[in-house]
Amino acid sequence: MAGRVGFVGLGIMGLPMARNLMAAGYGLAVFNRTRRKAEELAAGGRAEVAESPGELARECDVVITMLPGPPEVRAVFAGEGGLLQGARRGTLLVDMSTSSPDLARELAQAARRRGIGMLDAPVSGGDVGAEEGTLSIMAGGEEKDFQRAKPLFEAMGETITHVGESGAGQLTKAANQIVVALVIEAVAEALVLGSKAGVAPEKVVEVLSGGLAANKVMEVKREKLLNHDFTPGGKVESHHKDLGIALAASREHGVPLPVTAVVGQMFAALEAKGRGGWDHSALLTLIEEGSGHRIGAGG
Repeated sequence: MAGRVGFVGLGIMGLPMARNLMAAGYGLAVFNRTRRKAEELAAGGRAEVAESPGELARECDVVITMLPGPPEVRAVFAGEGGLLQGARRGTLLVDMSTSSPDLARELAQAARRRGIGMLDAPVSGGDVGAEEGTLSIMAGGEEKDFQRAKPLFEAMGETITHVGESGAGQLTKAANQIVVALVIEAVAEALVLGSKAGVAPEKVVEVLSGGLAANKVMEVKREKLLNHDFTPGGKVESHHKDLGIALAASREHGVPLPVTAVVGQMFAALEAKGRGGWDHSALLTLIEEGSGHRIGAGG
């Protein structure tokens, strides 16, 4: 066992991930900006609520974070009363948020100066993967820290890969988010084209799922797309942020990402329409509006 485990960030992804750790036998100390969520989790008996990230870090051997993005990661790790202030020598900090590779490297260097281990270990699989404990986890950092965290990862995911040094986890997640975004957009185009031309959307999904075009998006997002249920698993605003990270990395490394830039602007358009909190499969609605056609019964 990893000793006392802390968990910071009990949102759409973090809450089920924390529950899976508890189900695997780990007692948790938890912190969440909205205290009520932490208290509800603690009511189950295998978690205690900490008053601050720093307090939590003082009490734990390993701390996992699952936060919205780089500003929150920086504040929780490096802010007043943050994890780096509270953690003891030998503590391991594991950021499973989707954040910036540059920030991951910066925080890892600050942690090493204090004798603290750190991994950037973002995940893919969405809320369904978080609930089912089937996430894909991509970790950057030192091998010894990865091995120390691996039993915890195994309670939350299935595909667990050490991808390289600090920052490599976040770079791999940026690549992942490019593929997810572009596939969602491609599926949306295919569904609207097929539907407006007279083919039932569910038949389009059925056929595409059995051939070379088969993909996880149609499996996981099928009902959201067909039923226009955009209750968020992965939010539009979050995926827009993720593509911004990917595009920043593309500029740093001299890699053109033209289609990623276009889909990033589509996410921006959804946010401008007030849909930032919708599921990222809501890209479908932009294609529908552009074609003057809504898929499903009656068009």
